[in-house]
Amino acid sequence: MCSSKTLNPHPIAKINGRPVLQPKSNQFPTLERRNSLQKNTPKSPTPASITVACNRSNKHPSALSPPISPKLKSPRPPALKRGNDPNGLTSSAEKVSTPRNASTKAHTPSSNVKKFKKASPTIETTVIMNYSSSLIVEAPGSIAAARREQVAIMQEQRKLKINHYGRVKSAADERIVPVVDSNVALEERRCSFITPSSDPIYVAYHDQEWGVPVHDDRMLFELLVLTGAQVGSDWTSVLKKRETFREAFSDFDAEIVAKFTEKKIISISGQYGMDISQVRGVVDNSNRILQVKKEYGSFEKYLWGFINHKAITTQYRSCSKIPVKTSKSESISKDMVKRGFRYVGPTVIHSFMQAAGLTNDHLITCSRHQQCFGLASSQ
Repeated sequence: MCSSKTLNPHPIAKINGRPVLQPKSNQFPTLERRNSLQKNTPKSPTPASITVACNRSNKHPSALSPPISPKLKSPRPPALKRGNDPNGLTSSAEKVSTPRNASTKAHTPSSNVKKFKKASPTIETTVIMNYSSSLIVEAPGSIAAARREQVAIMQEQRKLKINHYGRVKSAADERIVPVVDSNVALEERRCSFITPSSDPIYVAYHDQEWGVPVHDDRMLFELLVLTGAQVGSDWTSVLKKRETFREAFSDFDAEIVAKFTEKKIISISGQYGMDISQVRGVVDNSNRILQVKKEYGSFEKYLWGFINHKAITTQYRSCSKIPVKTSKSESISKDMVKRGFRYVGPTVIHSFMQAAGLTNDHLITCSRHQQCFGLASSQ
């Protein structure tokens, strides 16, 4: 260190009678200060001195040999032995300490490196953690392991559901009629809308007529009238008046009914307690049937032509699944309305198709389902 005597003192000026310190301007250190700084500065070795030192160490120096550069220690960390990892990643962790001013750093993939810096004024510590891909997947606490465990649980639950409830049956399996034990009571093999409290006349109609294919014009005319009459009522009440309808409309002979006069219509309405509009509707429908017979030859050919003369067989297991109308009943109703028929809405026509056997809507658990199917196939 230089003594204070060698340094120039700071100039001091007085302003308003008070001493003020002035800047030192461009002052240089003395000669002694410069010589001390040069002595303390280490000299870097020159290429010539390195060459001379290397040639002295050789036993047979050669004047033509080129200078050899000294082997400096590489800042790169030593290579680590790789394991059996197929991805070529090292599975061990390495701890590297480098000075703050180091210019070269080991290059590692950014995805598998975590750096931690210690709050130190002189040293920065970097911890390089290289994870193997197998460790990432197989580690107990990893996201992939948790996802695999969740998928395994879901698969086990699905297997339990399949074993308990069974697989979903295909459409082909739905068409298979179940084998019914002959020892089971007949009441248990009927459609579910037939209950122990059902009227015997309605039970007999279900067991003998409902769903049986009808090809007689008179019978078709009768069922069309009965179906229209049960709107707002029920089949049991209509079936009990069946003989009354046959007597009032001459056993449903369309040619005789078509000739009813207004006086006859009023008489039938008063004698049998029928609504006069209902009687007029039956007379109008008889005239439409005669027109259809002239065009198609018979009322039966006209109706069965909508389904290609083949009964429709459904596969319902519950009465709640049976619709009140279908696209086929809507198309038949639309055509009949065009021709002037009355009381032939889509719902009425669908009920008529069930009664006349154009569609077999017996449940597949009902014994009559297979019987009506056999009758339709034989015709």
